[in-house]
Amino acid sequence: MTIPMKTGEAECRPPAPGRGAAGPPLKVADFDYDLPPELVAQRPLPRRDDSRMMVVERRTGRTSHRRFRELPEFFSAGDLLVLNDARVIPARAWGERGGAKIEFLFVCEIEPGAWEVLCRPARKLHRGDRASFGRGWEASVEEAGPEGRRVLRFGRPDVRSHLESIGYAPLPPYIKRRRQDQSLRAGDLERYQTIFARKDGVVAAPTAGLHFTQETLAGLERAGAGITKVTLDVGLATFQPVRAEIVTDHRMLEEWYSVPPAAARRINVAKAGRRPVAAVGTTVIRALESAWRDGAVRSGRRATSLFIYPGFEFRVIDRLLTNFHLPKSTLLMLASAFAGRELLLEAYREAVRERYRFFSYGDCMLIL
Repeated sequence: MTIPMKTGEAECRPPAPGRGAAGPPLKVADFDYDLPPELVAQRPLPRRDDSRMMVVERRTGRTSHRRFRELPEFFSAGDLLVLNDARVIPARAWGERGGAKIEFLFVCEIEPGAWEVLCRPARKLHRGDRASFGRGWEASVEEAGPEGRRVLRFGRPDVRSHLESIGYAPLPPYIKRRRQDQSLRAGDLERYQTIFARKDGVVAAPTAGLHFTQETLAGLERAGAGITKVTLDVGLATFQPVRAEIVTDHRMLEEWYSVPPAAARRINVAKAGRRPVAAVGTTVIRALESAWRDGAVRSGRRATSLFIYPGFEFRVIDRLLTNFHLPKSTLLMLASAFAGRELLLEAYREAVRERYRFFSYGDCMLIL
C-alpha cells in the first residue's frame, strides 16, 4: 500500500500572480514579523469569550481593541456567519517499539484499520516493524514515507474508538506540554474544540471558532444575524511549512471540504441581497472560495488545494474572524490577501505592542 494522495475537482480560479506593490514577485520573507516568545499562548483563558479581539477596518485602516463577547455588536439583521463544524479527534498518541517510545499523529483513516500517521523519532520505525499502543493494540508499518509519514495497519477496524481512550489533543508544537501530561489531557480535549464541532476526523482545530460560547451565538441571533455551517477537514495542508523562497513556488496539500445544500442556499441568498458574509476562520474561506463556481457557491464534498495569497480575488467572503498566525505561514498569507499585506502586518505589530496572545489558544482579529 502506498500513502495516498486524495484527488478532487481542479480549482476554478487560481490567484493572480503574487507581486508586491512595485511589481517583483512576493517573497515568503515578506510575511515575517517579530514575535516575543512569551506572547505565544500556552493555555486557554478560563472563559472562551474573554479573548481580546482586534477590529481592523480595511476601508479606513483604523484598528480598535475589544473583547470577543462584543462580537454581536458588529452584526445586523440579514448578515451571515459561516462556521466550520469539524471536530478534532484525540489524534496524538504514544506507542512503543523495542522499548523505545514513539509519538504518533494520526492524520487520516485510509480504510478501517489502516491510518496515515506522522511519527517521531521516525528513524525508529521502518517498513515491516510493529508498534504497540497498549491494551493489546498493535500495528504493523505497511509503508514508510518522507518526513515521518507512515501507514499503520491494525488488526482491528475500530482504531478511532481506541484513540478516544488513549489519545491526546493534537496541540501544535509551539504549545509546550510534558509528554503525556494526564493532568492537562481532559482540559485540552475540551478547549481545543469548538462548542459547535460535530463532524469527526480532523487533526487541528479551526481555532477562530474556539472563542464562541452559547451566549455569543445567542447574541448574534438577537442581532438578527444568520449562522450556517460548512466543514473543512483541517489537516496537514493548513499547517504545512513553507520551504519555498517565492510565494508562488509553494504548493498546498489537499484537504476535503463539504458545503451542505442548505448552507449554499443561505450564502447565495446573502450574496444576492448584498448582505455581508463573514467567515469564522481561514478554513471557511478556503472552503467557500473553492466552492464558488459559475457565479454561486455550489454544495457538495470536494478536495481543494487552493492557495490564497495577495492578488487573490475574493468572490464569497466579506468579513473575516481569525486568530493571529505564525510568521511566513500560508494562513498569514491568506489573511494578508484579505486585509492587505501592509495593513495586516501593521496590525500584527500593534498586537505585539498591546501584548495580545498569539496562535491557537490566543486572541483574535475581526477584519471588516
